[in-house]
Amino acid sequence: MRASSFKALPVVFAVLAATGVSASAENGVTADKVVFGQATALEGPASALGQGMKAGLDAAFAEINKAGGIKGRKLELKSVDDGYEPTKSIEAVKKLLDEDKVFAIAGAVGTPTAAATQPIATAAGAPFIGAFTGAEFLREPHKPLVMNIRASYFQETEAMVEHLTKDLGASKIAIMYQDDAFGQAGLAGVKRALDKRKMQLAGEGTFERNTVAVKSALLSIKKADPQAVIMISPYKPAAEFIKLARQIKFDTTFVNISFVGSDALAKELGPAGAGVVVTQVVPFPKDTSIPVVARYQAALKANSPDAQPGFISLEGYLVGRAIASALEKVNGDLTRAALMETVQKSGTFDLGGVKLGYSPTSNRGSDQVFLTVIQPDGSFKSVTRLEKTGS
Repeated sequence: MRASSFKALPVVFAVLAATGVSASAENGVTADKVVFGQATALEGPASALGQGMKAGLDAAFAEINKAGGIKGRKLELKSVDDGYEPTKSIEAVKKLLDEDKVFAIAGAVGTPTAAATQPIATAAGAPFIGAFTGAEFLREPHKPLVMNIRASYFQETEAMVEHLTKDLGASKIAIMYQDDAFGQAGLAGVKRALDKRKMQLAGEGTFERNTVAVKSALLSIKKADPQAVIMISPYKPAAEFIKLARQIKFDTTFVNISFVGSDALAKELGPAGAGVVVTQVVPFPKDTSIPVVARYQAALKANSPDAQPGFISLEGYLVGRAIASALEKVNGDLTRAALMETVQKSGTFDLGGVKLGYSPTSNRGSDQVFLTVIQPDGSFKSVTRLEKTGS
């Protein structure tokens, strides 16, 4: 190298420093911001799920940025629509990682989409944070670049079967599920919970993703005459199933998994929703006695004045706050590896009434599951035990 080249190096580094870029900067990190990517359903029949997660993340990031960001860096979210389809999600995540150079993938929605994209993020060395799915493959075997926030589907389905058998004395439980990785994850959880009690499924029915073609599933399940139907479904097919069931006087206990999208489900069902059960993995979004819920409500109102508090946007907000808590604890240079090492070594994160737990061998986050029941006016009531519904 010529002497003139050596003389030029300090100038180059000075320019890089002035522009907030280091010679070995981590993707998505500059002197004044950290950029996250989100591939989610913003359009189509599952759009309320993606829009809810985005609203919560946006509210959290806006709140954090208004307070000065994290160690002087603002948080930015780039959201891309994947229509809740794995092929589109793969394209979106590749673009976010390769072209937009995001630091991490956050707030993905769906099991089939996460199954397609988490390996891509991991191969790129990018953290995969706060996916809106309780699928076990994000938890076991342990994945050090994955940070879960919500309880797992195994934990939700265990709670469902526990309450159905203990509270209602149900001995015949059927399942309606989406015929893909999401449905299979829920089915595995229900079978596991039933096996534990030496029980078997009374009946089952399936439907295709992004459709409401549930009639054959309904007829198959009705033949089994179950005392309860566990539903592993987004809101539109779940609502169609329940409304059709009501029409043919099949008034059993319907129990939905959190992924359904509670508020959208209640809206779709209208009067037919009374008595429908939904398990939740976040606290009641109107319970301001919980500090983080009060902060969430204020942040949501400040960022989206017309938005109503809901379970999904609260989950998105918790993902945002968890990200901020982890970033705050990173010592030294902010890198992807440093962030995930910090999460694993920190143990417990208390977000203000919601605690998340991690270790070098566990990325599970929360283990809390809550029960809610849709009321005749479409609102939700938090309950500790189930009561008989239907005729």
